[in-house]
Amino acid sequence: MQTTDTVLMIEPIAFGFNAETAKNNYFQVEQKGFDTQFKALSEFKAFVEKLRSKGINVITIKDTLDPHTPDSIFPNNWVSFHKDGKVVLYPMFASNRRVERRDDIIETIKEQGYEVAEIDDWSFPETQGHYLEGTGSMIFDHDNKIAYGSVSLRLDEKLFREFCEKYGFTPVVFHSFQTVGEERLPIYHTNVMMCVADKFVVICLDCIDDELERSKVAETIKNSGKEIIEISEEQMQQFAGNMLQVNNKEGQKFLVMSETAYKSLRQDQIDAIEKYCEIIYSDLNTIEVNGGGSARCMLAEVFLPKK
Repeated sequence: MQTTDTVLMIEPIAFGFNAETAKNNYFQVEQKGFDTQFKALSEFKAFVEKLRSKGINVITIKDTLDPHTPDSIFPNNWVSFHKDGKVVLYPMFASNRRVERRDDIIETIKEQGYEVAEIDDWSFPETQGHYLEGTGSMIFDHDNKIAYGSVSLRLDEKLFREFCEKYGFTPVVFHSFQTVGEERLPIYHTNVMMCVADKFVVICLDCIDDELERSKVAETIKNSGKEIIEISEEQMQQFAGNMLQVNNKEGQKFLVMSETAYKSLRQDQIDAIEKYCEIIYSDLNTIEVNGGGSARCMLAEVFLPKK
């Protein structure tokens, strides 16, 4: 099952620019003299309302003031919830993001009627400088048991391969880059340059500079039976790769993205997506600019079985 009808979202209480993550997240820009928390909370609530209005089950949990976690609005990096009842915790690059891992969040999910059979804690390697930031760094094709991973400081190739072996995914390893000034620098998370849906993949193939790697990724997608919908690097910079497909209780599918991402798309790209599912988009500008993440980063899919 590629999609779920339930997502976890963390309501911000002290959202802001995170200097620690900005070291290698080149999407982040600090908006000084700007009430980022007020604006981010407003964007968050409107986004939640849009999702719920389509019948998607959104579990919202408030962040805490102490410890200060400016990026807690992006929970998909530290946790994933699997259909066999496993909850996986991941090793995080920024030390002030490691405290986002909260037992009470998992307890709240259980209280909502979901079964947690095991907590599989992969966080230890972060103490040795090795990271694997959840479904930010790994993109899963659940139906075909393929995992796509772009190597960066936040995706350690060895850890990625170990995770894939344990969870039965075939790893597709590659390197993707973005232009920052005069340089080509690694993209911090795979989920800003590609999105795997049930019947299609939105991807910026231009970010994969190595021709062999680019061909291998494209070939893998085609062989999996999914249509490739290509976006440009300029569109990727507008978060057009940071999308997530979900479904509602009736099984209707939606592709979720930000308004910035939607406005960057050409009509033919919108038409290609809408052949398969409806688009939901919401204004997330403050969150995107200061946090360097967008709609997909804000959504942790819950595949856990119901009790």
